[in-house]
Amino acid sequence: MTLEAKETRNTEAGHWYTRSGEPMYTVQGANGLQRNTTLRDARKLDLVPSVTTILNVAAKPALTTWLQQQVLLAALTLPRRPDEPEKTYLDRIINDSKEQGRSAADAGTDIHAAIQNFYETGSDARHGLHIKAVHQALSDHFQRREWKCEDSFCHELGFGGKVDLWTPTGIVVDIKTKEFYDLKKVDAYDEHLMQLAAYRMGLKIPHARCANIFVSRSVAGLVKIVEWSQDDLKRGWLMFQNLFNYWQLKNKVGDKDA
Repeated sequence: MTLEAKETRNTEAGHWYTRSGEPMYTVQGANGLQRNTTLRDARKLDLVPSVTTILNVAAKPALTTWLQQQVLLAALTLPRRPDEPEKTYLDRIINDSKEQGRSAADAGTDIHAAIQNFYETGSDARHGLHIKAVHQALSDHFQRREWKCEDSFCHELGFGGKVDLWTPTGIVVDIKTKEFYDLKKVDAYDEHLMQLAAYRMGLKIPHARCANIFVSRSVAGLVKIVEWSQDDLKRGWLMFQNLFNYWQLKNKVGDKDA
């Protein structure tokens, strides 16, 4: 496979679900190895996109600003080598700037996995302060609940997802890890709102309470819960449906083909 083909495949890759709600993030490639599922695979296998895949069609100004800052920081710390071609230098800056994002993603994934394992098994040896803070915050905010963890779904409209925490009695929680030291500077955005609004519809609890819990990667034990109002969630669902319609039209998928 050419480099161009690999880049195209990576760009098209996303999270996909079967019509029964089972994740199918990877498929078996021609070489017998697992690879990321692409839009082409999804069309062939009648898979549905994840909520996050759909949300990716919308601009994320905060993320864009952060990525730009990483590029500028990398440029300031990486001197140009003697006789280094401009393109080589620029590629080196871009690659270096991405390393910060990869490191942050890895740290966040590890914390998220530890929290998930705690709610699935009742224990985890890693990230104890993070887990304790999340558990206490959720207990204080929602009182003590029996949480279901990492359940996936497929909505009849043709999208799927996997939910961090929820209760059949009507609560949906999504966990976000990020760098922060000050709770006053932690904000929730429309993308978080749309994600939760779609999740509660996918779980068939359309009037559920929905909240994000932000977990600091910078300070173990620092967390913040942001619960969305029912009016916000209704707005979020309408926004998500419009993004979903756009995604279907753009990718010529589903009933929007006609």
